[in-house]
Amino acid sequence: MNEIATVAPPDIEVVVPVYNEAHVVEANVRGLHAYLTNCLPYTATITIVDNASTDGTFDIARWLSCELDGVRGLRLPEQGRGRALRSAWIGSGARVVAYMDVDLSTDLTALEPLVEPLLDGSSDLGVGSRLAPGAVVVRSRLREVISRSYNLLVRRLLHSHVSDAQCGFKAARRETIQTLLPLVEDENWFFDTELIHVAERSQMRIHEVPVVWTEDSDSRVRLIATAIEDLRGIARLRRRDRHEAGDPVGLAKEQHA
Repeated sequence: MNEIATVAPPDIEVVVPVYNEAHVVEANVRGLHAYLTNCLPYTATITIVDNASTDGTFDIARWLSCELDGVRGLRLPEQGRGRALRSAWIGSGARVVAYMDVDLSTDLTALEPLVEPLLDGSSDLGVGSRLAPGAVVVRSRLREVISRSYNLLVRRLLHSHVSDAQCGFKAARRETIQTLLPLVEDENWFFDTELIHVAERSQMRIHEVPVVWTEDSDSRVRLIATAIEDLRGIARLRRRDRHEAGDPVGLAKEQHA
């Protein structure tokens, strides 16, 4: 009888959301692939998720998937970082799912301490932090003020214990993500904050890893629009929390604020 060989699922699947990143996607994915192959003591794959790019990004992603082992490309018809992560994570067979921004602003040496507690079962969700003790950050004063102010709001208004909700460097056990994704509504930039919030309310074990982070001067994040979206997201989560807690007075105040 002939036996059919089966391929074991990878330890880690790293998702890289992209939108009009044709100028950097090849070099940075090659760099990430080399790091995962040569420097990480775990098996890993990369999924490049294209959010309706118009500049040839997906053509490059498809070429990389043909040339590099363990790389695949996925194209979505709509934009949204949360949508990209949900689409890739929901069907993943990896033990741990992770994501990072294509600009590789976060130094990859933080990846092993991010995923190790997830693989050994001592944590459920890993969060890279630019605000935790030991982090080294190079960015403009404006972005520093916005980041610290936003995270202060998240801690005060959503009672979070996580120092940095929006660093583009996170990982979780597959079982954790499958539990949390149905509870997360946002499909864009607020996805990260909402994921952390529902994880904390679900009493998941969360660990933070200080990162070395360098600002990308070509960032596509629209600061004002993203800030407004985030504030609306915080307000929505506060209303939901009050509703679930059975606090009609507080809920009414939130709705009329």
